[in-house]
Amino acid sequence: MPPVKLKEGSHDGEVKMVDRLANSEANSKRIGVVEGCFGAAGQPLAIPGRVLIGEGVLTKLCRKKPKARQFFLFNDILVYGNIVIQKKKYNKQHIIPLESVTIDTVPDEGDLRNGWLIKTPTKSFAVYAATATEKSEWMNHIAKCVGDLLTKSGKAPSGEHAAVWVPDSEATVCMRCLKVKFTPVSRRHHCRKCGFVVCGPCSEKKYLLPSQSSKPVRVCEFCYVQLTSAGGGYAPRSDSFGRQGFNSNLSDDEDEDDSSD
Repeated sequence: MPPVKLKEGSHDGEVKMVDRLANSEANSKRIGVVEGCFGAAGQPLAIPGRVLIGEGVLTKLCRKKPKARQFFLFNDILVYGNIVIQKKKYNKQHIIPLESVTIDTVPDEGDLRNGWLIKTPTKSFAVYAATATEKSEWMNHIAKCVGDLLTKSGKAPSGEHAAVWVPDSEATVCMRCLKVKFTPVSRRHHCRKCGFVVCGPCSEKKYLLPSQSSKPVRVCEFCYVQLTSAGGGYAPRSDSFGRQGFNSNLSDDEDEDDSSD
């Protein structure tokens, strides 16, 4: 099923095109095909006014390693899942409301090229397209969909987003104490507030982050102190840390195949 390509042109022209597609039989059939690809385990996707804008395979930077994922962009949500059979079957469906999404480009580094961040209050991660043109098209259409939704709702862009997790491979020692080396016995954990890879002793505390979970989640000692300080202030991590050559924007908040600590 080829993606719906919105022609480049005026913003008003694209809005009108989406409005026309919303009531078209072709759009309904396309959404029905996507629902069928996810099977009974997937959530229904067809609602009045929803339009399938486009689709494609993107490389998602997960906790363990980069993995191919099938993405579907609608005018109000972003859906992705694991590829079971190319263009025929997907599982582990994830649905992200676009109203809460912000995106940022990621600089090319090594084999990781044509990437950008998808950030929300509950989950943030990096994805990579096959070409610079595809990256540009994805980012432009996501930005336009988000802008349209915010204009219609009158809401302000989301000012909060979950930490982008540092991949396991980028940390051989705890990123807080800088002493504990990771081994099969000394496991890696992730702070849900800053996304750093930390050892057990440096992440014994838990703290309630309502946007991420209804239960207290693992945080590192540094973040716990900041979160529980008298003023309640928190100094978030910068977009890069001391290890030369690595930018934390190139990480992912969770590997859906391995959602452990």
